Amino acid sequence: MSSSSFDRLDLPLRTDRLVIRASTVDDADAVWRYRRLDDVSRWLTTAPTDAEAFGAHFADPERLAVTLLVELPGTGVIGDIMLRLEDAWAQAEVRALAAGVQAELGWAMDPAHQGKGYATEAVRAVMAACFTTLGLRRVHAGCFAANEPSWRMMERLGMRREEHSRGTALHRSGEWMDGMNYGILAEEWRSLTV
Repeated sequence: MSSSSFDRLDLPLRTDRLVIRASTVDDADAVWRYRRLDDVSRWLTTAPTDAEAFGAHFADPERLAVTLLVELPGTGVIGDIMLRLEDAWAQAEVRALAAGVQAELGWAMDPAHQGKGYATEAVRAVMAACFTTLGLRRVHAGCFAANEPSWRMMERLGMRREEHSRGTALHRSGEWMDGMNYGILAEEWRSLTV
């Protein structure tokens, strides 16, 4: 997703309790504060082991272009959301019609602020923007099956389980783990918000 896609979102997004904004290189320390914790990093695709390595990883322009930050006013950054615009699979003759019609979401929250509905509230706001402002037709997300809080949140958001794969994801611990994939279509989202 390019920064122009974030421009189309009219950031920051605001909920009753949160502000969701684009990230900058200067946010690396705030994000590192919770992403370095084992309760968070064990589920992440990439988990640099020190602040310097994380700073370099976070500053990658491609990463910044897909990373939204979740702020709790008066507290600061409490989480981040990946929003990656994607093409849907399509046959060759209609491939152009499938360009940029869906998004993958991912998230990480500071454990000190979990259990208060902040992640659900923030991701719901991003999903709403995907289906309204961006006009997408589908949003999907995945996680390790052992990360029950993550897939339970997807279910609370109205996403349907599309796959429970067995032993398909190699965790950095060396264990082959099950995976869970969820999705929701624009018409399903609209039926939930009417």
